[in-house]
Amino acid sequence: MKHSYLSSLVVSLLVFSIQGCGLNTDLFIREQAIPAAFPASQDKPEAAKVADINWREYFADPDLLALIDTAVGNNPDMQIALQRIETARSSVKLANGAMLPKVEMLVGGSMRKFGLYTMDGAGNDSTQITPGNTVPEHLPDLFIGLQSSWEIDVWGKLENQRKAAAAEYLASIEGTHFVISNLVSDVAIHYNDLLALDSELEFVRQTIGKQREALEVIKLQKEAGRANELAVQQFLAELLNMQVMEANVLQQITETENRINYLLGRFPQAIARSKTGFFREMPHGMSVGVPSQLLENRPDIRAAEFQIEASKFDLQAAKAAFYPNFNITATLGFQAFDPQFLFTSPASIAYSVMGTLIAPLINMKALEARFNTAQANQLTAMYNYQKTILNAYVEVANQLANIKNLQQINSLKKQQSEVLKDSVDVSKELYRSAKASYLEVLIAQQSALQSNIDLINVTKQQRIARINLYKALGGGWT
Repeated sequence: MKHSYLSSLVVSLLVFSIQGCGLNTDLFIREQAIPAAFPASQDKPEAAKVADINWREYFADPDLLALIDTAVGNNPDMQIALQRIETARSSVKLANGAMLPKVEMLVGGSMRKFGLYTMDGAGNDSTQITPGNTVPEHLPDLFIGLQSSWEIDVWGKLENQRKAAAAEYLASIEGTHFVISNLVSDVAIHYNDLLALDSELEFVRQTIGKQREALEVIKLQKEAGRANELAVQQFLAELLNMQVMEANVLQQITETENRINYLLGRFPQAIARSKTGFFREMPHGMSVGVPSQLLENRPDIRAAEFQIEASKFDLQAAKAAFYPNFNITATLGFQAFDPQFLFTSPASIAYSVMGTLIAPLINMKALEARFNTAQANQLTAMYNYQKTILNAYVEVANQLANIKNLQQINSLKKQQSEVLKDSVDVSKELYRSAKASYLEVLIAQQSALQSNIDLINVTKQQRIARINLYKALGGGWT
């Protein structure tokens, strides 16, 4: 009988081992080689790499730096990301604890009564539990001691779960770095939006001042008979249009300030900023490096890499679940039917030790489903890693091309702005000498204003493109 039982047990273990060996954990996908260089890159060997520059040096504006510091400390998304780290850290501690024996304090009591016409009842009726006293009909059972259980990690299931939790923890840290990088760039982008709106408001107000002067001149010319009421109405209409534009710009400034305040995790208030230096040239001569450095510098790529590691360990743990579990349980304490005997006699000391082998038999489909899910999760993590690398490369390539084209556009817009600025003065002189109509003066003013606004927008796009390039290369989180 014993031989048959042991044979069945050995056969079962062999079946589980064969099943476990047939589970594929060596997964792979086709990987695309990373290009050797970025398109439109004109790196200089002596130039500092953009991603290696701390954001405090990259963004030299002290007002912007103060805003970024506040955002990193208060932003709700940032606080959520930090809590994800705490959650992942707790998961690591939990996985580490699962590998150690569990020891618990056990205090328990029970009351039993056996039927008289049973082996236990009949035996108790004639058995002395203490000299002169038989086992009572209602038998208490008191226990005070320690209880321990320990799963021996023969197949590495718990170890792989621990490694998966550690990889998830590292991924959460990199995820937080990515949140910081996005937060820094978002604050810088909105700040530059605000500076652009300040410059636009200044140009609009300058134009309003000039149009007021022109309106007064037209009114005087009307009184002198050199202009008619239509000209006065046209100049007044243009002045009112500029005042509407001023109100719209002021509204945009308010909304942009509120967006910055939201990123800073605070309620709306004025944003301190310097309104000079918007057109100052940003530093040049910086290097973007080679595409392979994105693997080291981009937090989202590193996070995706740790996710692959975590999924690999999860898959190994899912495979180990097919094998039997080895558990050891033990108790040590004092046991008696009467509290007065618990600690007064060595005879009250009780202990037990038991080893168990637990192997799944019926619910194999659930284990297979868990393993298939772990396989799918690992393949998903691999594809996500490749997608993240591709996305990073495209982001850098786009910003490099954008910066190159915007430099050319900016140069042309500056020339256009100077030409149209001179055309306004020329149109006024020609109007005074009756060689140009008032409509030509209005058109010249409108063209000059639009050209200045276009120049502001191009300058803003250049500054934002450099911010986006900095983020795309993996800067802004250290």
